[in-house]
Amino acid sequence: MRTRCARTTRSPVTTESPGGPASGLVVVDKPADWTSHDVVARIRRLAGTRKVGHAGTLDPMATGVLVVGVNRATRLLGYVAGSDKEYLATIALGATTVTDDAQGDETGTADASSLGAEAVREAMLPLTGKIEQVPSAVSAIKVDGKRSYARVRSGEQVELAARAVEVSTFELLDFTPGTRAYAQVRVECSSGTYVRALARDLGASLGVGGHLTSLRRTRVGRFGLDRARTLDELAQSFEIVGLDDAARASFPGAELSEQQAQAVRFGRALPDLQLPPGAPVAMFAPDGSFLALYESAGAGARPVAVFV
Repeated sequence: MRTRCARTTRSPVTTESPGGPASGLVVVDKPADWTSHDVVARIRRLAGTRKVGHAGTLDPMATGVLVVGVNRATRLLGYVAGSDKEYLATIALGATTVTDDAQGDETGTADASSLGAEAVREAMLPLTGKIEQVPSAVSAIKVDGKRSYARVRSGEQVELAARAVEVSTFELLDFTPGTRAYAQVRVECSSGTYVRALARDLGASLGVGGHLTSLRRTRVGRFGLDRARTLDELAQSFEIVGLDDAARASFPGAELSEQQAQAVRFGRALPDLQLPPGAPVAMFAPDGSFLALYESAGAGARPVAVFV
């Protein structure tokens, strides 16, 4: 047995006829003005199955990578959703909105004409690294069983608790000065980070307010735009990353002996298999088929989810 990191090269893609029984991941380039649920509904029709879900919501305004699971691969989605993500975004400085993005009503304005690129870069530094971030009130976080956005839209004042997130990259790509200035940025961050909240907090730290005007997700874990397909492209040729290749692309992997593979098929612990701590590890049979996700447990390994 040997362990190794998942390959970063592009996984083989299987082309399936709509209505086929395939299980795997579909990497969608979500269009603007579509909800993530809208995308899931379209993939259900294209795949011919009700068993479809997504790994991490994108706001209707946002575009880019939305990882969708089909059939058995839906059980991978919770783990894929926890992967780090990358975004390209535009932040307007000089106005705040109720939603922290361009889809909400303005709540205040200020003159941002005195701002320069260097001041913006300096204000971005405290928002980089491991930070405590207060999510946008208009979000899907539940407060006493009700979505925060629903409470806000019904007129309630909602104050969400800060949560620990990590912004590994907050990079200024371009800056357009003016009474309302615009910052083009690149963000790499942990799951649970709100780019809208970064825009809000950047504007607040500069004293002029800020909100998001565009957002494009360019990567979820190892799935980038190079693997993404538009819904029109998928309607012409439904491409799905098969379950074996999806697991290889998403997790570190362990190649098993046949004896170990047989134990994994029954969901048994592997007392002598040492795995790296942290993310689950994908277990592969000698023929290369994906069997299960396991995690480190003392000197051995225990099952997280078995797929056979």
